[in-house]
This record gives sequence, C-alpha cells and structure tokens, in this order.
Amino acid sequence: MSTCVYCTRLRWGEAKLNERIGELLVKENLLSADQLQKARSGAAVSGKRLGCEITGMGFLEESELTDFVAKQYGVPSINLDEFDVSPEVTQLIPEDVATKHTVVPVNRAGSTLILATADPSNIFALDDIKFLTGYNIQPVVASEDAIKRAIEKHYEQADVLDEVMAGFDDSDIDLVQGEEELDAGELGREAEDAPVVKLVNLILTDAVKRSASDIHVEPYEKSFRVRYRIDGVLYEVMKPPLKLKNALTSRIKIMSELDIAERRLPQDGRIKLKMGRGREMDFRVSVLPTLFGEKIVLRLLDKSNLQLDMTKLGFEKEQLKGFKHSIHQPFGMVLVTGPTGSGKTTTLYSALSELNQVGENLSTAEDPVEFNLSGINQVQMHEDIGLNFAAALRSFLRQDPDIIMVGEIRDFETAEIAVKAALTGHMVLSTLHTNDAPSTVNRLLNMGIEPFLVASSVNCIVAQRLARRVCEQCKEPDPEVAVEELVDAGMSEDEAKGIAPVRGAGCSNCSDTGFKGRIACYEVMVMTEELKEYVLNGASSTEIKREAIRGGMVTLRRSALNMMHGQNITLSEVFRVSTSDAS
Repeated sequence: MSTCVYCTRLRWGEAKLNERIGELLVKENLLSADQLQKARSGAAVSGKRLGCEITGMGFLEESELTDFVAKQYGVPSINLDEFDVSPEVTQLIPEDVATKHTVVPVNRAGSTLILATADPSNIFALDDIKFLTGYNIQPVVASEDAIKRAIEKHYEQADVLDEVMAGFDDSDIDLVQGEEELDAGELGREAEDAPVVKLVNLILTDAVKRSASDIHVEPYEKSFRVRYRIDGVLYEVMKPPLKLKNALTSRIKIMSELDIAERRLPQDGRIKLKMGRGREMDFRVSVLPTLFGEKIVLRLLDKSNLQLDMTKLGFEKEQLKGFKHSIHQPFGMVLVTGPTGSGKTTTLYSALSELNQVGENLSTAEDPVEFNLSGINQVQMHEDIGLNFAAALRSFLRQDPDIIMVGEIRDFETAEIAVKAALTGHMVLSTLHTNDAPSTVNRLLNMGIEPFLVASSVNCIVAQRLARRVCEQCKEPDPEVAVEELVDAGMSEDEAKGIAPVRGAGCSNCSDTGFKGRIACYEVMVMTEELKEYVLNGASSTEIKREAIRGGMVTLRRSALNMMHGQNITLSEVFRVSTSDAS
C-alpha cells in the first residue's frame, strides 16, 4: 500500500473504517434493526451491495445514504444525475475497471483525478486506479445506482452507436439528384468514407422512424451531438465522435449539392431519398457557420404524412364551417397566423387542396416550396435575383389567377399587392407571424395598410398552435391537477370539477415521454360586419377580441381547454400553447 493511500485512510479515521455501514445507520436511528436484517438477507440473495439493497427496498433515499456515508468518512458527496462528465475524463478509466470497482471519474484538476465511489473505504480500488491512471485520487461519494447509471450513460454511448451502425442496413436507400437516382453506396465512394455514409443514412432513416420533424447536427468545442425535434421538443439522440465532424458535415453537403469548400457562408439545399417500398422523403437542409464548425438543420418533409383533409386537422365543428365558408368566397383574403412550426403551411395546403379544381387557376409563392402539389403552380422565391413575394404576386396577377397563396406577408409592398388582389376578384391565402387572430388586424395596420382596405379585404383570420397529444397506450388519470389550476386556466368551477385530466405515464410507444403525435388548437375569427366596424373605428386588438368572443369565436385557450376536456392533451400543454383570455 502506498503512503498516499495510507494517509488518506488515516484521514478518514481508523475507527470509522472498521465499523460496518449498516450498523452505523442503525446506531444513528436512520434504519431499524429489522430493516437492516431484511436488507442483509436481500443482499445475500441478490448479490448486491448492502447500501444498494437498502435504497432498493425503499428504507432510505439514495441522497440520504450518500450524505450519511460522506459524513462518516469525511469526504464530499455528489449527485451524479446532475453532473455532466467530460468524455476526456471518462476515457482515463476503462469501462471494465469502472464496472469492477463501481466507480466513475468525475473531473480532473492538474495531477488529481476526482473519483465518484459508493465505498470510500475500498482503498484497494483507489490504489488500483491510482496505479492505472498515474493520477492522485480524490474520492467523492455517490450512490451505487447513480454510479451504475453514469457508467451506462458515459461508457455505452459509443458502444450503442457501434451496435446500431453494425445492424443498420442502408441497401434500400437511394439518393435522388435532379432527374437521376444514385445509390447511396456510390455517393459514399465519392465521399471516400463508407462509415460516414452509413452514419448519415442512419441519422436520416432513424429520424423518419421516430417521426421527427427536424434534425439538428451541432458542433461544439469539445463535443458533437445530434438532436431530433419530436412533437415540437428537441431530444438528444447521439454524440458521434468529434473526429467525424468535418466528414459528416461534408457528406450531408454533398447529398444536398452544396459547396463543401465554402465554410464561411450559410447555405441552403435539399435532399431527396427513396426509402424503399416506394416511399419518398425530402429533407430541407440549412447550413450555418458557427464558432466551432457548421451547424446543420434538416427539416423532414414527408408527403405521405401530409394531412390535407380539413376535417382531420383539429378544427371544431363551427370553426371548420367558418373557415370553409371563408375560403369558398369568390374573392377576399384568408390569413393563417402563428409562430414557426405551428402548422400554418399544412392548414394552407389543406385549403388549397379543397380549392384545387380543374376550373380554377391556382398559383403559390413560397419560400421554400415544402411539398409539390399536383395541379397547382408553385413558385420558389429567390431573393438574391429579385424574385420575392411582391415580385411573384405582380407576375401572378398577369397570369389570369383565381386563387393565390403567398407564403408570408412580411412587408408593406407584399401586403399592399395582396390586399389589392383580394379586392379585385381573387382569393388570397397567406400567413403572418402574430400571437392571435385579433392582433393580426393591428399588424396589417402597422404595416401601413389603411383600415378600410383591411375591413374590405379580409374574410377570415386563423391563429393556431400545435400541442403534444397524450400517448394513447400509456394514458392515465392525472391526480396532481387541482381544481384551482383548471379555474386559473379559464374553466368555470363546475366545469373544472367535472373534468378528468390525463397524463402519459411513459412507455416504449412514446419513448417514455408520455406524448405521441400532435394536435392543432385553432382560433378562427370570421370578419363579421360588426368586427369590420370595429376595424374602421380604429379599435384595439383587445376590443376586437372581446367583440369576436361575444360573436362566438373560440379562442386558442378555449380550444386547448376543449382538447384537454377530450383527454387529448395535458394541462401543461394548455399553458404552453396558449395564453389567458382574461383582459
């Protein structure tokens, strides 16, 4: 035994080292003698350590046992679940050694390695690791279960990636470039790195399987991660080796037909893959130079999942009736509002699908064109050559249009042409970024459109949000939702008492999130004569909202509460996607 370890042993105290932890817990009245006996018997049968059995039987919390052991041996305690260990530190101790001694390296400071252990009295393990690493060892106490979780988390990341890659078959994936289909293997030879080709194909196909809407490939100074946005929330799915950063980025740029030599400017591209069984998937690619490399975000555009049936979008009966009535008017404007990723494009495409008849001329100006729709003339914007929404709209009006869709009204010029088109016998569909339907009127006025033009041209304004749907397979009652919370959310007391809130317990179907899929909440404000009078009189958005509610408009908050009443979403989602109607 080395002198350093011996000194450490003295510092902890000889008396404490010779006392068994179970007896100390009984002595301190943290455990009864009967509980200790049960834990010892359980440990003898299971082969687990006594401390692990004590927490496993529920006699003590992990944190209580950890704090007690730390106090007894005079060393600090640590909550590993809240501590992010650097991969460089983890690599100092092989996985088999960490598992054998139930330890995990936490940090490195000069020549000292901080080591989390459940048994700081195990001097032989500390001495073994000191000899292996060449560092002085400073122990800290953590629960055995937490150490095992940390070992699984930090050591198995690379193993899991290797296993998935080994079992991944990309033979039925083809990349479509222009009119020619090229096999992914051929492009892999072009990229000169087959493992990278396989990894990129894995990331793309795995995102499709998980119904992700976006893929984020993010480089940092000492790490590299991939995240998927599933049901509106980002989840980290893997951390590829940092050395693959440039190769993986170049592979995606080659697939997107981007300039792999240009690393200083943002670039946008598109990937089209055939996934087998005739399924085709588009990925919209955005490359952004950051401090430590190029961040890539891929938006998944799955035409097979595009919902064009308006009856299945989530509209309530009266809302759908008002929306359909508005888009079937011979002229006017229908606006859909909401933040990025709220489903505005899907709603507009469903309206276009409804209006797409042989006798109608439909043209769209989009940035970008997300889905190709048969029978509709879709135009991609190119700001760099002067083809913007305003220029496209002017051209449309010389093309004998019946129905026009403008991707977004961003400025006065676009808004002015759209309004004039709506007043001269055309149906105009477009989007705006506003918080709710009533505030859209003030947004148009702030752009410089006259009140009488807004009142005359706008038929209907739809605001929408996407809420995560509770997983059907693990749905259960939520006893934690109090009546007071429901009343605060906007329900009457009688309604709150009659509702049965639910939540998702978490299962394999929803990846233990409790949510599976999304559902839209809508606010449909049909411009009645009364509302038009309010607009002409310069009313505020609050006054317009009050009048709209009085006329029967269902607000976003009310729509979300109705979804909760139908056991589709949770109370937390109600608060996430809507604001209070109180004014």
